[in-house]
Amino acid sequence: MKSHVIVGRGAAASRTALLLAEDGERVRMISRTGGGPDHPLVEKVAADATDADRLTELAEGADTLFTTAVPPYHVWPEQLPILTASLLTAVRRTGAAYVMLGNMYGYGPVDRPIAPDFPLAATGPKGRARARAWEEAASSGVKVTEVRAAQFYGAGAFSVFSLMVQRPALEGRLALVPQELDVPHSYSSIGDTARTLVAASRDEQAYGRAWHVPTATLSVRELAGRLARLAGAPEPRMEEMTERDLTLLGFTDPLWGEMHEALIKPGHPFVVDFSETEKVLGVSATPVDDVLRELI
Repeated sequence: MKSHVIVGRGAAASRTALLLAEDGERVRMISRTGGGPDHPLVEKVAADATDADRLTELAEGADTLFTTAVPPYHVWPEQLPILTASLLTAVRRTGAAYVMLGNMYGYGPVDRPIAPDFPLAATGPKGRARARAWEEAASSGVKVTEVRAAQFYGAGAFSVFSLMVQRPALEGRLALVPQELDVPHSYSSIGDTARTLVAASRDEQAYGRAWHVPTATLSVRELAGRLARLAGAPEPRMEEMTERDLTLLGFTDPLWGEMHEALIKPGHPFVVDFSETEKVLGVSATPVDDVLRELI
């Protein structure tokens, strides 16, 4: 029986654990709180993944080490390198295959559909932190692949859409959004993210390069409208937040001040090319309405 370690306990980690367990494979989930889904083949362990010795102990004998974990958003540049160094150390020591969940920040601003072979040209601190995590793993000699997701949506997602649009849209309240309202933007569902992680882990062709989670591309206004209509809610009311709004909010919580780098985009679409994922890994995007129905 194959066994795997997943570092993280969020929606993508939990859905990945269940997909593996439902196929009869053992999973050990590691997080500071020891959280995760209930399943006979899923073991939940409370541990600090930045402790390389403890992480190595917990990963010993695993076929694959998945990581979906990230530090708090506003301290990525300082803490993400610590976490990724510990993960890489554990992989080197155990010989496990390494599957990373990343995102699109490392590419920096791009004015055409983003393919996984684009250079990681970000200059902002969070984008560079994400790019370095992959660059160091890819050059380390370990068996590694990275699955890169766009902004999350769907049941359990933690994103701008889920935090700032979803509930106001369902409750008929005004949503203030730090994103252009009518510019097409790619979104990755939690389920498709988990399916891509599992597919990449099982395909020898997947290692040594990055893959994009399949996405749905539509504006945030369109996505909110579809959610509201499926739920029988009124047409959403939305306003775009300004840079000044984010700056002022940054005095109340550092999260807001950090959103400038990732969310204030010029007026062009943010589109992800996932054609290779469909062709090679056999994973396609779940229809938007199906994702939203599950969320509702």
